[in-house]
Amino acid sequence: MPIIKILPHPEYCPQGAQVEAPSGTSVCEALLDNGIEIEHACDMSCACTTCHVIVREGFASLNEMDESEEDLLDRAWGLEPNSRLSCQAILAQKDLTVEIPKYSINHAKEKH
Repeated sequence: MPIIKILPHPEYCPQGAQVEAPSGTSVCEALLDNGIEIEHACDMSCACTTCHVIVREGFASLNEMDESEEDLLDRAWGLEPNSRLSCQAILAQKDLTVEIPKYSINHAKEKH
C-alpha cells in the first residue's frame, strides 16, 4: 500500500503525518480515514477547491486530471503546477508527499 506523507499544517496536522491507504483511494479519503480532517465542502464531488493539496513528491503516479478538475483548480488559493484536488487524485502504487495549503476559499468552515 502506498504511504502518504503529509507535511506539517498548523490546523490539520501540526507535526505532519504519515498514512497508508490502498491504491485506488483518493487522497482526500485516505486523509479523512486516518483522522486528518481536510476540508471537503462539496463532499468530494469535484465542485469546490477546499480539498486542494500540493503534491511535493509522487505527482506523476496519480491519475490524470480531467477538465472539470483543471477548471476548478484555477480558483484554488496558492495554486502551483503540482496542485491537485485531493478528492480527485487517486493513489496508484507510489508513495506521495503532500502539502495542505495554509488557506482555502472556504470562508464559512464548520466548527470554527
